Amino acid sequence: MSGIDELADDRALLSRTSTAERVADILRTRIAEGFFPPGTRLSEDSIGGALGVSRNTLREAFRLLTHERLLVHELNRGVFVRVLAVEDVADIYRTRRLVECAVVRSLGEPPFGLDGLVAAVEEGERAARAADWTGVSTANIHFHRELVAMAGSARTDELMRGVLAELRLAFHVVDDARGLHQPYLVRNREILDALLAGERTTAERLLARYLDDSRTRIVEVYAKAVDDPAVTDA
Repeated sequence: MSGIDELADDRALLSRTSTAERVADILRTRIAEGFFPPGTRLSEDSIGGALGVSRNTLREAFRLLTHERLLVHELNRGVFVRVLAVEDVADIYRTRRLVECAVVRSLGEPPFGLDGLVAAVEEGERAARAADWTGVSTANIHFHRELVAMAGSARTDELMRGVLAELRLAFHVVDDARGLHQPYLVRNREILDALLAGERTTAERLLARYLDDSRTRIVEVYAKAVDDPAVTDA
């Protein structure tokens, strides 16, 4: 059999994998939105039936999300949305600081393309006026995704999509969404204003301080939250 004939035998795998990736994208979004909170057991029958996909396709989607550290497979128990350790949260922030500050540092000369950042800041401010603190959290994630997108790198975008989705797992464990996210609305605006003024160095300094303060705050709050047996035993 020729190499091309052997490749043709993989056509079914291509179709299945493409479907699995689409299913993984749906589940990733739902996890990020808190539809499946940390500690939730994911039922193959329920989810497969709701999405109209086969068990094999769903298992492949689970495998992809396990690789992204959003899910965990427990032997003889099933697949669960991951509950992060405190060390995971701290490591996420180390990664964010390395990537996000490097993006700002490498922007080149102004003016910068800031439409996405402007939209994310305005989205967060609208949500705050409506007292929609989950919406503020989502807008904040959009702000940082748009900031990283300014690098123009699909690989960096993909990396940060996974990192920020993983961070949402920590956010969903913390009860006080307002206290967690409201203080950073003003700081997002300050970073945006610095970039609008072409002050890249100032923006990087503000961003680094922002991420350091956020890491300290969230690690502290998250450590208290995961001490609750209702979280760790879910």
